[in-house]
Amino acid sequence: MDLRELETKALDLRVDIITMLEQAKSGHPGGSLSAADIMTALYFGGIMNHDPNNPTKEDRDRFVLSKGHAAPALYAALAEAGYFPKEELVTLRKLGSKLQGHPDCKKLAGVEVSTGSLGQGLSIAAGMACGLKLKGAEQTVYTLLGDGECQEGQVWEAAMFSAHRNLDNLVAIVDHNKLQIDGNIEDVCSPEDLGDKFRAFGWQVFVCDGNDMEAVMGTLTSAREIHCGKPKAVIAETTKGKGVSFMEGQAGWHGKAPNAEQSAQAVAELTGKEVEHV
Repeated sequence: MDLRELETKALDLRVDIITMLEQAKSGHPGGSLSAADIMTALYFGGIMNHDPNNPTKEDRDRFVLSKGHAAPALYAALAEAGYFPKEELVTLRKLGSKLQGHPDCKKLAGVEVSTGSLGQGLSIAAGMACGLKLKGAEQTVYTLLGDGECQEGQVWEAAMFSAHRNLDNLVAIVDHNKLQIDGNIEDVCSPEDLGDKFRAFGWQVFVCDGNDMEAVMGTLTSAREIHCGKPKAVIAETTKGKGVSFMEGQAGWHGKAPNAEQSAQAVAELTGKEVEHV
């Protein structure tokens, strides 16, 4: 896809996120919307080697959604990529659905590992990357963390391990939207400066505008191609609730689903068209 097509696809993901959350009447819009451009680049920009027709192929890259509450962003990407029918998105969080509130690898193809307990995803991704290294495989492991999640000590244990094992096949992307469920991350328990911290732990660090597709694509391409003997961290500066005016920069939309009227307004803003809710 070219840049314009990727930007359009990111809007599609955002519409999917809003629609499924309104139908579920629960979930996490803020951090899902902020990550939509990153997910688009990974799944549609040629950054990751993956195949919806063969989700477990040996030479695939791996993706771990460490901030598992942003499952709507992952589900939207997987559905748009063809891992399952888009019509199933509206079953999010419903009894018997494959689309659990947090990703379940036993229910949904394309989900490498069940996640949701914050702080654990980087450890899992590091283990995957280490295993691939030991096998002599060339695949890359990507993981998406929340910036509030970086308050967890296990993140930094995994960071230390990854540098010690020279896991340059590991790319950790931090969705740096600066808000968590309790408010501003700096007020709750500041993990800043995240770039300096990862550098201190022996990582190669990249910083980009995580809601600018050209910047995201350029940065993730560099992170994939540079072989520096170090794990790589991408600090993606994003806006919580990106694309929906009344959600942007609002911690209150961390874990609250829009109602029918709010959903219609959000979709209208994203698409530029008035939408009649049925």
